[in-house]
Amino acid sequence: MSDEREITSVEKWVNLEDIAEHLSVSKDTVRAWMREGKLPINKAGKRYKFKISEVDEWLRSGKINE
Repeated sequence: MSDEREITSVEKWVNLEDIAEHLSVSKDTVRAWMREGKLPINKAGKRYKFKISEVDEWLRSGKINE
């Protein structure tokens, strides 16, 4: 029996500027998607935070065109 341990990776939250850069769009475009309720966002206090994996899944699902 081996003593292998599963390593759990905790995903880092990113801000609006980071997600705009990740998507290669302007911050204004990200804000517009947020207002339209298209982009998966999380609010932490007064700031909006994003998980890259959630945003990538949103892109893959085609919800950007809805």
